[in-house]
Amino acid sequence: MADDKTKTTGLELRSLIKASGELEVSLQEVSIPEPGADEVLVRVEATPLNPSDLGLLFGAADLATLQAAGSTERPIITGTVPPAAMKAMAGRLDQSMPVGNEGAGTVIKAGNAVAAQTLLGKTVAMIGGAMYAQYRLIKAADCLLLPIGTTAAEGASCFVNPLTALGMVETMRREGHTALVHTAAASNLGQMLNRICLKDGIELVNIVRSAQQAKLLRDLGAKHICDSSAPDFLEQLTQALSDTGATIAFDAIGGGPLAGQILTCMEAVANRSAKVYSRYGSSVHKQVYIYGSLDPRPIELTRAAGMSWGAGGWLLFNFLQKIGPADAAKLRQRVASELKTTFASHYTRVVSLQQTLQPDVIAVYAKRATGEKFLIDPSLG
Repeated sequence: MADDKTKTTGLELRSLIKASGELEVSLQEVSIPEPGADEVLVRVEATPLNPSDLGLLFGAADLATLQAAGSTERPIITGTVPPAAMKAMAGRLDQSMPVGNEGAGTVIKAGNAVAAQTLLGKTVAMIGGAMYAQYRLIKAADCLLLPIGTTAAEGASCFVNPLTALGMVETMRREGHTALVHTAAASNLGQMLNRICLKDGIELVNIVRSAQQAKLLRDLGAKHICDSSAPDFLEQLTQALSDTGATIAFDAIGGGPLAGQILTCMEAVANRSAKVYSRYGSSVHKQVYIYGSLDPRPIELTRAAGMSWGAGGWLLFNFLQKIGPADAAKLRQRVASELKTTFASHYTRVVSLQQTLQPDVIAVYAKRATGEKFLIDPSLG
């Protein structure tokens, strides 16, 4: 875009849920503001479609009700939110909301502060929402300068998945555990976590949902893989927990029995070495953190895990706030230095903002299937 420095408006993807229960996702023309002293204007060239983005993009709408309208250049997607789900949407009703947690692109304008001027003309990664847009005004402090030779596509996913994976390992260490369990482990995030653990010498139990996913991870060097679709899954899991000593798990599935099964198998392993019987179970603390909701059903926990266990939610942004800016900066620096190795992301398709709202494209990425990661390039016409 040779003339983008002189543009005054740009397209931005917006999601609106009306009080009537109608979802409307569209491209809106918005004004491009001038940077303040400590701000930069970035031409967004790459932004990933993460599962966390889909929750804001479509809300609680029934995807089976989605319909296309508008034009090729300005597509509109409409749908219906079931009445039972409207209460959960109360906080966003009748608000047109920007979407996209993270992205990367070229800084085309900068404020007069030194930190902003340093980034002018450079390729940066960003976090802070509203990335599904042609341009993004953002504070220089919220940008990560990408190493020379790194493309926007290579840096687009350098916040959410890499920092989540590092955050899991850091949580494990800070809470006194020595090995961990991860579900939906063949995902882009799961592959990153596997590379981190192999590099750092940490035992990792990878739970996958098919033999094909198990092979994928095995080919990537993973040592402990349990297939939840296998008839002997619980035996596989118990053995892997015994081999690794893992007592903390991060669960992307959320609903159903898996979290409870993990705790139960951890308790079975702990009781193998118990010296004295206790009707309260082992004294080993076992922890499962839910960080995703691939299965929307209620979480099923049994009473077979003893009385020394915990289950709770884990969110990246809460974790980063908890550890503070200095420690968060260390994690970000590691991501930058290993962006093309440990934290490399792989995409199956690159789409424009307009294509993001095509029904056939939505049908693929809304499944959130392992191995189907989409990248949006808002600079595509």
